[in-house]
Amino acid sequence: MNIKSTLKTLTEQIGVSGDEFSAANVAAELLKEYAKEVSVDAFGNVTGYVKSPNPDAKTLMLDAHIDEVGLIVTYAEEHGFLCVGSCGSPDIRTYLAQSVTVHGRKPIQGVISTLPPHVSKDNSAPEIGDIYVDIGMPREKAAEFVALGDRITINSRFRELCGGVVSAPSIDDRSGVCAILAALDKLRGRELAYNLAICFSAQEETGERGAKQAAFCIQPDEALIVDVSFGRTPDSSPKETAPLGSGVMIGFSAALDKQMSNALRSLAESKNTSFTCEVMPTSTGTNADAISVSGNGTRCCTLSFPIRYMHTPVECVNLNDIESTASLICEYAAGGAQNAR
Repeated sequence: MNIKSTLKTLTEQIGVSGDEFSAANVAAELLKEYAKEVSVDAFGNVTGYVKSPNPDAKTLMLDAHIDEVGLIVTYAEEHGFLCVGSCGSPDIRTYLAQSVTVHGRKPIQGVISTLPPHVSKDNSAPEIGDIYVDIGMPREKAAEFVALGDRITINSRFRELCGGVVSAPSIDDRSGVCAILAALDKLRGRELAYNLAICFSAQEETGERGAKQAAFCIQPDEALIVDVSFGRTPDSSPKETAPLGSGVMIGFSAALDKQMSNALRSLAESKNTSFTCEVMPTSTGTNADAISVSGNGTRCCTLSFPIRYMHTPVECVNLNDIESTASLICEYAAGGAQNAR
């Protein structure tokens, strides 16, 4: 599998929280290459299954969320300016004067309005309720194409930078989806130690809702949750970030199973897989928080990789970190961690 082209395909799809079906359907088609019983449920979760030849095998859930942050139309002003709310927590500082698409009855182009500095008395970042989308038409005309509740995304695109780094919207967390697909590709022809239940979950950005529902249905014994974390920049704290290219980040937290975390660390060391440890003292801020307490409870660990500019239209990731994550998932699913414990 070509990670770069797969990630490009995934990030080109629209899937703001609560309206993930376009992205989910594309992800489901990609998953069908590797799994059976692939479906998209009424909630927007994509699920599929790969069985182990071992009749006593436990079930390992592989999860990454399919949704992305964005905006939602809340009201139309008389002159056609659209009031918006946030789906998830987009970085509004980066949204001013951006080109957008309103995903209505047909896609409508617009821009986010902003006062010129010549007439603005306040140069601080606005609150979400203080910004408007200008689609260039009065409310009566806009009503033919735009309805309350329609999602809005910033117009950005997939870009290749240097050193194996790419930039795109929705790297969080289509890159996690890509890592799981790459792991499944690596598992071709290998004997599984687990039955795999793959989930590309909806509405993580608005409260980890999809993963909670999916885990309740799957009832896995263990779960690996693949998400993104904070990449190093000149103005960031080295204690809270990791450099792009440093490999997979293995999670340690009160919300995670320490035995799994230690096993994954030992496995990465034995396989010479690039990794760092990510310590999240009380909770992870990922689907692991919901999956671990769903149903009868599930042993969980997070596998992340650093990205820069999270929740902006230009998120950046190093493709080698996705590769490292996929390799570790593959070895764990093939039973390597059982020897590393």
